[in-house]
Amino acid sequence: MGYRIGVDVGGSFTDFAVLDERAGKLTTLKVFSRPDAPGEEIIAALDTLRVRDDIDPAEVSYFTHGTTVGVNTVIQRNGHEIALFTTRNFEDVLQIARLKIPEIHNLYSVRPEPLISRDRVFGISERMLATGEVLTPPSEADVGQAVVAALEAGCKGIVIAFLHSYRNPENETAVKAMIERMAPGLPVVSSAETWPIIREYERTITAVISGYVQPRVAHYLDRFETVLRDKGVACPLLITKTNGGVMGIDQARAECVQMILSGTASGVIGAGYLAKHSGFDRIMSLDIGGTSADVAVIIDGTAQYGVGELIGDFQIHVPSVSVSSVGQGGGSVARVDALGLLHVGPESAGSTPGPACYGRGGAKPTITDAMAASNLIGHMPLGYGAVTVDHMAARAAIAPLAERLAVSVEAVAGSIIDISVSGMYAEVSALVSRYAIDPREFHLFAFGGAGAMLACFLARDLDMKGVVVPPTPGVVSALGGLIADLKNDFIRTTYCEVNGREIAALVLILEELEKSALSWLKSQGYPGAGEIQLSADMRYLGQSYEIETPLDDAWLRDADAAAIAGAFHQEHARLYGHADEKATVQMVNLRLVISGATPKPALNEIEPATAPAEPRFYVEAWFGGRTWRTGVYHRSDLAANHEIYGPAIIAQDDTTTVVPPGFDLSVDRLGNLVIIKSEF
Repeated sequence: MGYRIGVDVGGSFTDFAVLDERAGKLTTLKVFSRPDAPGEEIIAALDTLRVRDDIDPAEVSYFTHGTTVGVNTVIQRNGHEIALFTTRNFEDVLQIARLKIPEIHNLYSVRPEPLISRDRVFGISERMLATGEVLTPPSEADVGQAVVAALEAGCKGIVIAFLHSYRNPENETAVKAMIERMAPGLPVVSSAETWPIIREYERTITAVISGYVQPRVAHYLDRFETVLRDKGVACPLLITKTNGGVMGIDQARAECVQMILSGTASGVIGAGYLAKHSGFDRIMSLDIGGTSADVAVIIDGTAQYGVGELIGDFQIHVPSVSVSSVGQGGGSVARVDALGLLHVGPESAGSTPGPACYGRGGAKPTITDAMAASNLIGHMPLGYGAVTVDHMAARAAIAPLAERLAVSVEAVAGSIIDISVSGMYAEVSALVSRYAIDPREFHLFAFGGAGAMLACFLARDLDMKGVVVPPTPGVVSALGGLIADLKNDFIRTTYCEVNGREIAALVLILEELEKSALSWLKSQGYPGAGEIQLSADMRYLGQSYEIETPLDDAWLRDADAAAIAGAFHQEHARLYGHADEKATVQMVNLRLVISGATPKPALNEIEPATAPAEPRFYVEAWFGGRTWRTGVYHRSDLAANHEIYGPAIIAQDDTTTVVPPGFDLSVDRLGNLVIIKSEF
């Protein structure tokens, strides 16, 4: 029994959630992130925990970590130069991609440049047939020439993606072994090992992203591990995954694409856990940090999953918690363009120098500065005392925009807030259509450093059921990493029709997947058998894309094609409102997910109120084009059943909740702030 720690490193702050296993008590902490010196924020936090809470690093029994280093590497395009080895005459796979433009309604939209330029793509004379038969094995001389050319071009790693390697990885495996003999120590990524899916571009770009971020991620993880060991943390180190689980640090180094959305996924897992145990069965999570706003749909505590999540300009096709991101975070910078139009984001002030009102050298106006200039935040210290908001600095940063637009500072600040919310509205509207949900049936579950500041504005525009702000919204992502289960995905392309004969042949594939899954779970040090979930990517014969459909493993073992097809018809009808039960159903991939449960902290009820809630003081705050006399409350003063009528500001150590006019707030038994539109 010791301390379990979950850490989320964001663009502005690094968040800690600490569970005392003996007492069952959960504590939290925020420190400034150090992108200039990764690992220093970990040292600072551990030192603070030792002094503040008397936590000896040697007593840490469990340590999980979520990071944005992978996704930021792709977004900023600052990864190492790498080469792509592909089947000869398929060298243009990255340039051709899917022949889609990013914005289908913009004829001037241009596809992004590939992460690997064409001169670093090398064709290898090999050929694998679609049946998995080797037609042409690779030659060592051919591979040797490509390796020499790649090294001369300055490449620091190689990605291998051959035609039909999802059926048989033999040629990719052989070439990887050749490269490792010819250039020991050079990172090599195989598409068949990364994620063996049927479509060539999708499999290739997923492997390319993994190879592109691998050197930077590996360096970061090495530094992270060294820092913890030097501080005395001796337990195994776990990294949160894109699929919402966790994995060992060695797997994270080798399979970087599996952790590329680790921080984002952690937040969704944390929100789902808190919402389910608080009685909110249908929520949309809103995670606003320093650089972006991330939204996900969560039903009955379970996040929606998918493939093809966007990482910068590119999609990855590994299973991911389905999150939509928009470039409006607390640190997003506002500017006026040459035509006199106000824009917000995607540039961010980050942690260094940060918003102008943080007093760390920032001069550009951000969303946080707009909130400060509107007098909506900064009446008590933020970030566990790390930040004292400078309202005059916020106004000074916005003043040049106000002068150029010939309006007041308050008006510009209000417009910055409105524009940021409208950007979120557009993205959430697309998510609503994607999952065919009615936002009026959902609460907006707000967290992150800035989520509670903007949630009511977005919920009002979406006509949502209400807003829920958990007790410690600023560290939900760290909590998500702390409670995430061990989890890994396995896939095998089947490409068969759903009939008794072909389904019967899948039993061997199922057994191989189960064997691999159980072996993986054991390698992670998990003592139990875990839980296995089975699904398949299926479609009607002739369709271009598939629907992932949950399956019962007994259906495969009994070759029950009717049950499998029926499950697909039902899922198709749920998503699209119709099904063709006479049509032939095709199974493209068989999927298996194994998970091992980890301990979860209890959510404790708070004391009921014995008197009405009283603000500590009042301020004049800017809402909707005018000033309002607004009560400022501290979260620690609120008890269960307290009610507050907007406008109001709720300050706490890790964030600020803004309740605009026209909203009412109540506190539930677990300390959540539940905010709904006023009836009158």
